[in-house]
Formats: sequence, structure tokens, C-alpha cells
Amino acid sequence: MPDVSLDHFKRAAADIGAHGDNDTLPFDMDNRFIKDKQDDLAKVAYEYFCEVNSKDRKEAAKKINALQIFSERLLVPTGSAGFRITTKLHPFWNVYFNGLGVAIAEKHEPSRSDRAHSYRYIQDEEGLFDRNKSWRAYREATLADKALKNDGAVIVQTDISSFYEHIYHHRLENCINDLFSNNSTVAVQIDRLLSKFASGRSFGLPVGGQCARILAELLMSSIDQMLSDREIIWHRYVDDFVLITKSQEDAYRALSILSHALADYGLSLNKSKTTILNAKHYKDYINTQLGGADDESKALREIDLHFDPYSDSPDENYNALQETVKSLDIQTLLNLELKKAQPDTFLVAQIGRTLKFHSPNIAIQLCATLLNSKNLHSFRASWSTIMRGVAAVRSDNDNDIIFNELDEMLDQIPIHSSHLLQAESNCLHYLKTIRFKRTEKRAQFVLGTYDSTKSESVKRACIDCWRAWKDRPQFITLRKSMAYPWHRGAAHDMASFCRFRG
Repeated sequence: MPDVSLDHFKRAAADIGAHGDNDTLPFDMDNRFIKDKQDDLAKVAYEYFCEVNSKDRKEAAKKINALQIFSERLLVPTGSAGFRITTKLHPFWNVYFNGLGVAIAEKHEPSRSDRAHSYRYIQDEEGLFDRNKSWRAYREATLADKALKNDGAVIVQTDISSFYEHIYHHRLENCINDLFSNNSTVAVQIDRLLSKFASGRSFGLPVGGQCARILAELLMSSIDQMLSDREIIWHRYVDDFVLITKSQEDAYRALSILSHALADYGLSLNKSKTTILNAKHYKDYINTQLGGADDESKALREIDLHFDPYSDSPDENYNALQETVKSLDIQTLLNLELKKAQPDTFLVAQIGRTLKFHSPNIAIQLCATLLNSKNLHSFRASWSTIMRGVAAVRSDNDNDIIFNELDEMLDQIPIHSSHLLQAESNCLHYLKTIRFKRTEKRAQFVLGTYDSTKSESVKRACIDCWRAWKDRPQFITLRKSMAYPWHRGAAHDMASFCRFRG
């Protein structure tokens, strides 16, 4: 089998078409385009790969360097007060980049340690990764480790500081070269694409996409190997480490070894998140984090809110999921979170994901609580999942009796929570919720946003609102002023790319 095949690009396109191109951003017109044209895009991507790969590495690098590739850095809130940058990629180059990533994951997966719990590539599934390998499963695996049964065990919890932002492209290039044949240009292509996405910098991955996850796991496998070779008992989920040792002295030694290994790759530990606990305190901490046995919130935490149409009994499973959600007192759980100085981000996110499973009367009560001005600020760390949940309720015609009430709540958000719309990703999610119906307030907000934003992705989301509203006057005005090809849609860009290739 060749290093990179048409199937790799097909899997990449199918994954983007089904799940979106970036887990921090809403499913948009680019994703719909990829879903509709995935076979065509995969074929063009593979043909272009074969063309570049037929050259030596130096010429391949020149060919990628000569391209103009659209990518945009967008602000995404993280936690209650932090922010990070995510990257929106041009739809074709997203398919191309992820296709190379799938080929890398396929080569890399067999050599990975079982102690690495994040983003385990899996063949012949709807998604790219094993959904059983979750952050929760990682935490549970640390509790089940036989080394923890020793009451004298000492556990180190730590993570890497600004992980994705500090990954050095040249180190990745070397790791990729080790996977492929001597004449392969995959490594140099990835290196040049990363440089494009990072505006010429030699470090940093485009946060949010699947290929970035694959590349991060590839780099971390070198760190994993160093720890195993030195007989350290470890577990890892992305950049989050747990080291299980026999004593305080061994804990300090293990932490030193990990720090040295990371330094070789230009990475360092986050001092503020590094803690050393005895076995009992660690078990108590994790059990509390995962939810106590009598805690109703545990049931909500453990629900996998995914409808799998490929299961043996999809309808039965979906109905069972609905009944499980309905059996929980979600409103009480939500009210309890409001009383906390720092609401549980994951629990609030799960509540947002359950909105579509409730009856209209329950759904509107939950939406009223979530979208209340004071509450929305408290729940700001869960903005994206709240807005996705609200959009799911608003898109379901079975909920039409609550549409007017819900629309009134949504129209108030720019008035009482305009500060939360400053981050581009938040604005994109909000625009997705208001595209179902045109109101005067929404029309004014969208036009003002379009005129004031510097983000091409936000501009295009505004255009998508006008499209959904069939707002012909705005399109006539827009047509006169349109100058940048990106506004003309992914189909135009695809045609431009094909002409560029000749």
C-alpha cells in the first residue's frame, strides 16, 4: 500500500463533512460544501499530492511555498477568564492537511503505548478516533493501575505549558520522516503547510483540527518512549500527565526526567498545574472529579450524547438516551451550578448538549436559565455547547410552539451580553442560532457585525444569515462591494485552485 492513498483523503473529507473542521467552531457552509463534494475534493487532493510527491523534497517545498493558502486565526474563550487562538482553514486545504494527517496516524498508531489515552486512530469507523478513549477513561485508567494499589504510592499530576503553541515544526518533520519511505515528501509538505498556517513562524499547530491532534500525538510518542525506557509508570491524555511513583524521592526524579525530555523538544511543564499527592488523596480527588456514586450529576457526566446511526439498533439506542436524559432533574442540577462561585464547565456543557432531548416546555425553561444575562456570564466557559444546544432546539420543528419565546431571548443577547460576542468563535456560534428567522434586531446586529469585523469567517457567517433569510437587498448591496474571492464561497475557491494547478 502506498504511503498516502486516495482513501486517506476520502476519510479526511468524510470526517470533516460529518463532524465539522474544527471542534471550537460551528458547522458552517464550508463543512456542508465538503460533505456534498467529499469524493470530488478527495480526488483533487490526491491528484495534487501525487504531483507534489513526484518531486524531490526541495522542489516539493518550493511548490507549497508558492501557494497562497487562506487561513485565519480566531479568538476562542477557554475557561472562565482565558482565551486561546484557533485556526480556520480553507476547506480544500483542510481536506488536504487532514488527509496527510490520516496517513500519518495510520503509520503511527501501531507503535503507540497503551498508556497514551488520547486520539487513538481507528480503522473502518465513522470517525477517525476511538471514542472509548476519552478523558474520563484516562482518569479511570489511572485509578485502575495496579501501581496505585500501594498505599505508599506518590502521584504527580502535571501538564505542558501552552502545548500546541510551542510545538516546533522541525521536530515534527523529523518524526514524520521516521514513519515514511526515504523518498516521501509528506514531512516537508506538512512542515510547509504549518508554516503557512502560522504566518511564517516555525512553531505552533492550528488548534482545533484533526491533523493537529495527530501531529501532537506523534511528537508526544517520543516523550512517552523516554518515560517508559526509564521505567516510569505514566498515563497521558494529550498534554496532561499522571506519574505514579513509590516515594516522594521517586516522584521528584520522575518529574525531573519528564522535564528534561520535554526540554529536548522545546516544551516545559506548567508549574501552576503541577501537584504531588499521596495515593489516598489522589483517589479521593479523582473520584470527586468524576462524580460521587450517589451524585445525580454523575449520570449526566457519563452520558455519551452521541447518536450512532451505524449501531445495530440506532433508533432504540437513541430513544433510550432520550429516556435517560428525561429521567434526570436537569433544571435542579443547573440551579445548583448557579450557586457555585465557579460552575462545573463540563457539567454545564453536558446540560447544553441535552437540550434537544427534552420536551418543548422543559427545553424552554432550561434555555431561559442558560440565556439569562447573569447566568450566561457565569456559564461563559460553556458558551459553544450552550449555543449548539439552543441551535438544535431552534432547528427542530417539533419545538415550534416555543420558537417565538426562544427568539426573543436570543435577540436580547447582543444587548445584555455584547462583551461575550467579542471573541470571534462566540460570535460565530451566536450567528448560527439566529439564522432561522429574520427580525429587525437581528438584521441590525448582522449588518453592524459585517461592517465592523475584520474576520473573514465572521463576515461569511453574516452572509449565511442573509442567505437563510433570503435577504435579497443585502445580497444586491454585497455584490457591488465584493472584492475578496473568499467571500464567493468554497466552490469558487475550488475552481480557482484547479485553474491555478493548470
